[in-house]
Amino acid sequence: MPENSPSDRLVLDAMLGKLATYLRMCGYDTAYALDRDAEADDDLLALAEREDRLVITRDSDLAARAPESVLLIERAVEDQLRELADAGFNLSLASEPAHCGVCNGPVEQVDPVEPTPEYAPNTDDETVWRCTDCGQYFWKGSHWASVQATLDGL
Repeated sequence: MPENSPSDRLVLDAMLGKLATYLRMCGYDTAYALDRDAEADDDLLALAEREDRLVITRDSDLAARAPESVLLIERAVEDQLRELADAGFNLSLASEPAHCGVCNGPVEQVDPVEPTPEYAPNTDDETVWRCTDCGQYFWKGSHWASVQATLDGL
């Protein structure tokens, strides 16, 4: 995983769901408010404190209440990524996924002798990872290339 800054442990408010996927693919441990039943500001702040996470939000009131936060202004995910890059975040894809893009759970490489679901490539053809929490399978396919292109365009 690349060395990230200013923090590797993040929590994103309910307005930033698409951004969460990008940050997870860049190696950040990214909790998302709606995945963690923390839509209310008080719940999100408690989660950030309990798990030592940096709050990323588009809500200026929430940002002001958080001990550490990054306030984003932009609505489009590409523009939000630019704001984070300007704030010092390393936005390059991790060489291998560490966090599930869906739920943020840890991922592990699928054993080459283990079968994969129909939607995933065969491990003889491609390296495949599986989330140990939700069971989602991942590989470096067209979505990976699309995210890479977006990040290259920043």
